[in-house]
Amino acid sequence: MEAVTHFVNDTVEFYKWGLTIADKRVENWPMMSSPLPTLAISCLYLLFLWAGPRYMQDRQPFTLRKTLIVYNFSMVVLNFYIAKELLLGSRAAGYSYLCQPVNYSNDVNEVRIASALWWYYISKGVEFLDTVFFIMRKKFNQVSFLHVYHHCTMFILWWIGIKWVPGGQSFFGATINSSIHVLMYGYYGLAALGPQMQKYLWWKKYLTIIQMIQFHVTIGHAGHSLYTGCPFPAWMQWALIGYAVTFIILFANFYYHAYRRKPSSAQKGGKPAVNGTSMVTNGHSKAEEVEDNGKRQKKGRAKRE
Repeated sequence: MEAVTHFVNDTVEFYKWGLTIADKRVENWPMMSSPLPTLAISCLYLLFLWAGPRYMQDRQPFTLRKTLIVYNFSMVVLNFYIAKELLLGSRAAGYSYLCQPVNYSNDVNEVRIASALWWYYISKGVEFLDTVFFIMRKKFNQVSFLHVYHHCTMFILWWIGIKWVPGGQSFFGATINSSIHVLMYGYYGLAALGPQMQKYLWWKKYLTIIQMIQFHVTIGHAGHSLYTGCPFPAWMQWALIGYAVTFIILFANFYYHAYRRKPSSAQKGGKPAVNGTSMVTNGHSKAEEVEDNGKRQKKGRAKRE
């Protein structure tokens, strides 16, 4: 017990020390004065993961077709805004794509970049709705370890990023990821429109490939910075490398099971296998979406919107 007490005290003292080197520009921004709101929302998310399936177990799934259309295209707009602000702000500030330290000044371009990164952090909280919609639609098999790991960690880790390094090389990964999310949510927005969009939805596989390339680029970028001694916090670079490695492993497993492994005889004779989700999937597997919509139209079930 004494060891636990010492650990807690040391953690608190380390956090207090960390606050002395945090970015003063963001300390009064929404959600940034304390980690408690972010941690509380993350805990509520985990609680919903436990309670949601139990609540829906004996209930009819929600359709949420209109909700999904609005949600996905709204996420397209939000991620496009983030990518655009980061690109224009970094260009105006004369950022280097190979080595860019954090500038904690109140320069208009630096504040613009920090603001865009704050919106990127907020978008990771909004993305918890991906899981909520899965569970409300009773797509429990889509709530994989990769899905939960991604959503829960990104929101917390980007709070740390905004608190201490909302600028410099932080813009690089956020720009790439938000750009990919424009494509991703655009794909699922189209999928939610109905089976008539099937002929336009052949490129889901390539979204996964792009995501995997992104993680390799992240490792290469951070590794180059460490090798050249770029004056960007080394702890952030090492954290990015370790985090990206976990995603490469999880995504490789997802890609193998989704696109490379030969289907079993049961899958050949039955409906298409539904893949576990990742950052690439938010509840709208192409085959699943077309099949589900087709079934609803044929059977005329009364579903709740």
